[in-house]
Amino acid sequence: MRALGNFKLIGISILFVVGLAACEKPGPAQTAGEKIDQTVDKAGTKMGEAVDKVGEKMGEQSEKAVAAIDDAEITAKVKAAIFAEQGLKTLQIDVDTAKSVVTLNGTVDSQESSDKAKALASAVTGVKDVENRLVVKPAK
Repeated sequence: MRALGNFKLIGISILFVVGLAACEKPGPAQTAGEKIDQTVDKAGTKMGEAVDKVGEKMGEQSEKAVAAIDDAEITAKVKAAIFAEQGLKTLQIDVDTAKSVVTLNGTVDSQESSDKAKALASAVTGVKDVENRLVVKPAK
């Protein structure tokens, strides 16, 4: 009886060793698994690159949005300064801002008013430069 038990134990051990040896040999399932892993890695890399590109574009767009908000804020401040100035608020002055550069268009009654409008615009925080395109048309 004891020999039979030892025989079974040896048989099970041999099957176990053969099974382990078979697992180490690459078969169709292992090759397919490796190909799937490679494909997943490539897809992950491509997705990472795409996410990076989207992130860059979003960063650029947010910078443009911030610049547009800054320009709108500058325009509002320049208009407020001109409107608050006695003698200028009734004149036809248009204010545009692009990349922190203010452009003044319209008509004024004197060179002094033109210079005053430019000085007011230049004094606003964030203004890099002022293009004064105001035309002097003396009052009749």
